[in-house]
Amino acid sequence: MSAAAVEQPPNAEPSTLLEAANQLMEQNPGFRVEIIGGVIIVTPPPDIPHARVLNKLVRPFFAAGLDDGETEVFQGVGVWLPTGPEDYAIPDLVVVDADIDEHHIESNCYDPACFRLVLEVTSSNYNNDLKNKVAAYADANIPVYVIVDRKNDRVHVLTDPAPGTYENHTLHARGQQVTLPDSIGAKVTLDVTALLQAGQHKG
Repeated sequence: MSAAAVEQPPNAEPSTLLEAANQLMEQNPGFRVEIIGGVIIVTPPPDIPHARVLNKLVRPFFAAGLDDGETEVFQGVGVWLPTGPEDYAIPDLVVVDADIDEHHIESNCYDPACFRLVLEVTSSNYNNDLKNKVAAYADANIPVYVIVDRKNDRVHVLTDPAPGTYENHTLHARGQQVTLPDSIGAKVTLDVTALLQAGQHKG
């Protein structure tokens, strides 16, 4: 996070979008603040079902060995986007090249060239994951974008980034298994039913 917002006098108006985003993060602990297409997007803290989905997701990635060797698996790592001078996003889960430390850009965000996969679990602002981030991640040339779509009860796998979109977009329903592209570094298969079930509120 940039220190610029902290150094401003009290009540000073932020002079850049990035400073405004940093100020919002300080004022709203636990909220996710991103800048996509020059617009600041603030997402409330995730609910427990969202966290359960992420817990289920990390297991197959770790089991495939993607967190030990040429790649690493993280939650909540920022990716610097080419869609605007201060644009960045914070995906729920990422698979990145192991040398990511060498590719820091700004505000705890990293060069999108290091990202092999980004994954989002939808929350209250699901349209952002299904629309704005599709274009942003495609423009950043991130090879694989996965969306666990709790709103519409399906899993999206997007590959082959092109300007503003992904050329290959497949939908997966309950009862299906999804094997992700080998380009992420290992064979990973996701159980759609288990993920979508984890994303529902209990009781």
